[in-house]
Amino acid sequence: MEAHPAAENWEQFRQTLRGRVTPVTWRTWLDGLQPESIADDVIHITAPSEFHLRWVNEKFRPLVEDAVATAFGSGLIVELSAPDEPHYEPLLEEDSDPEPADALPILVEESPTAQRFLPKYSFENFVVGPSNRFAHAAAMAIAEQPGGNYNPLFVYGGSGLGKTHLLHAVAQHSALLHPQLEISYVSSEEFFNNFIDSIRKKRMDEFKAHYRTVDLFLLDDVQFLEGKEQILEEFFHTFNSLYEAGKQLVFSADRPPKSLTNLEARIRSRFEWGLTTDIQPPDVETRLAILRRNAAFAPQPIPEPVLEFIAAGVVDNIRELEGALTRVTAYAALTHQPINLEMAEDVLQDLGPAHSKAPVSPARILAATAEAFSLSIADLEGPRRNQPLARARQIAMYLVRETTDLSLPKIGVIFGGRDHTTVLHGINTVSRLMSEDEMLFDRVTALMQGLRRNP
Repeated sequence: MEAHPAAENWEQFRQTLRGRVTPVTWRTWLDGLQPESIADDVIHITAPSEFHLRWVNEKFRPLVEDAVATAFGSGLIVELSAPDEPHYEPLLEEDSDPEPADALPILVEESPTAQRFLPKYSFENFVVGPSNRFAHAAAMAIAEQPGGNYNPLFVYGGSGLGKTHLLHAVAQHSALLHPQLEISYVSSEEFFNNFIDSIRKKRMDEFKAHYRTVDLFLLDDVQFLEGKEQILEEFFHTFNSLYEAGKQLVFSADRPPKSLTNLEARIRSRFEWGLTTDIQPPDVETRLAILRRNAAFAPQPIPEPVLEFIAAGVVDNIRELEGALTRVTAYAALTHQPINLEMAEDVLQDLGPAHSKAPVSPARILAATAEAFSLSIADLEGPRRNQPLARARQIAMYLVRETTDLSLPKIGVIFGGRDHTTVLHGINTVSRLMSEDEMLFDRVTALMQGLRRNP
């Protein structure tokens, strides 16, 4: 007969474990552990999610087992598990800003603009190849020793190649290795919006106090700041304050510093003070490695010819590469059939060398989605939260993400200034529901194919 762990023993376990890790590690990874039962010399403990479970098993299992022995006595076997995922997600409006399951707090907790990073964008999930090896090595070195040899680090390359992934990975890894550091990751768009908001609310002192006192400052898509003179002046002084204090700076852009011609020369030159490195489109071997890694988590085996077909069809965008694989696995789940090359070719009819050369405009996506759902573009951009409008808006977000090079913050701007976590929630929701709802899958696929044929 199973017994529930006694409350006093569980509290002793928590206090023991908490005393052996840093506060950030405790809050991020271990505070959410819950007792299930003790039976036959086995203690069952659940983690909040599969991601937490993997991380606890890989990084903290010995500490958990020692704390169990201290609180419950030696000889108990520890079994860790995660709750089953719900088969179908309730209809949630993305404007409610649910906390994404993979979004975690990133230090600077006292700041009114506390940041979040995405653990799926980790070094462990970054597939290294000839096109990004040097950038990955530099990012890893910075995460391990911020403020060292590579300061600032400037990473440039086209959209969908992994720049944002690397910046999140630096932030995440640094937070784990150096929990005492204050870290701020922000897109240039968010940096600009925070600046304007601080001026409007007469809180510039708080803005400066936040950004000029962090230990690690990561700014994504700096090309967005081109031509914005007022924010560039503030950025110039923020850069100087952090650099002179020996703090680590990391930047990304779609072009090298010398090509950011609408930035002042004094700013371009500062970007080049440290290390500048690029990320190129992945070669076919790297594309296959990325697909194989994603396929390892698919609900059924994916034959190598299918992976080779996708790798050959999507050449220069990792985001689209992963999206194509998702569509194949979703269709297989809906139709209850094994994945094979013929099925993949049918599902990915729009996949080919031509479509990547003709990007789809966000305006066209909004118009097509509005027409398909008998809505107006203003409805999709606006604040209303009722269904089916909310789902249509999420589908439009998904289509923008899959068929354009826009980042999550930029997609949020298109849809009325929504937060990037709201956008991510909408995209993930549609991606998941496509494998459960045949009508939704057909509707989204038809929209995508129509957009790519007529960009």
